[in-house]
Amino acid sequence: MMHYQKTGEGLPVVLIHGFGEDSRIWEKQASVLAAQFQLIIPDLPGTGLSPFREPVSMESMADGIAAILDHEKINKSVVIGHSMGGYITLAFAEKYPEKLRGFGLLHSTAFADSDTKKEARRKSIDFIRQHGSLSFLETATTNLFAEKNRSRMAETIKSIAGSNAYILPETLIAFYEAMMARPDRTKVLKNAEVPVLFIAGKEDLAVPFSDTMQQVHLPELSYIYILGQSGHMGMLEETEKCNVAISRFLSDLSS
Repeated sequence: MMHYQKTGEGLPVVLIHGFGEDSRIWEKQASVLAAQFQLIIPDLPGTGLSPFREPVSMESMADGIAAILDHEKINKSVVIGHSMGGYITLAFAEKYPEKLRGFGLLHSTAFADSDTKKEARRKSIDFIRQHGSLSFLETATTNLFAEKNRSRMAETIKSIAGSNAYILPETLIAFYEAMMARPDRTKVLKNAEVPVLFIAGKEDLAVPFSDTMQQVHLPELSYIYILGQSGHMGMLEETEKCNVAISRFLSDLSS
């Protein structure tokens, strides 16, 4: 089973981190949300205290989330994923809709990778093989932030890259391959019988704002928050607005 942290009481909420991260990326959300909700924050395979196990896919990691919920005897929860964590959230929603009170995509998309995106990921895999995790994360993490925030948040960016450099190259490569293999899941949004939260960054280069806007109308009930000063890392770039968006969504689901 994946390692996870559990904190707080109330409506169960799973927060799934993204690629090149671990559960620590949610610290600024957990410190606020745990006052009202029960948070379950896993480390995906090969990150944090979770051992790496192959094969890795969005579906296998969704199974891992289901196993945690079963272990905790939680019948229904809200699942929110950042970036790759959102891909896992969609796989979970497809496979375990009966376990959901709602779900959220934070800088994520239901679209499959385009050919251009796959080619970019292949180039990144080649870079990781040649230069290792730290060199890759230093460049990749910088590009996740809105250009206007990079100098102001230089220490944060450096800290994220450095603190996650322990993630082995083979883990990063396996995640990339799993992301390239994932299918389009717009049908999951269309068929959603629970509310869906979208948080999008206006300056996001990894998941373009225009892509998100093509998807927000698909669920029967959507909550849509636009972070005007954020790239792909709104939980750090506009922490307070991001926390308010998540809190309001969860509060509505609690009532």
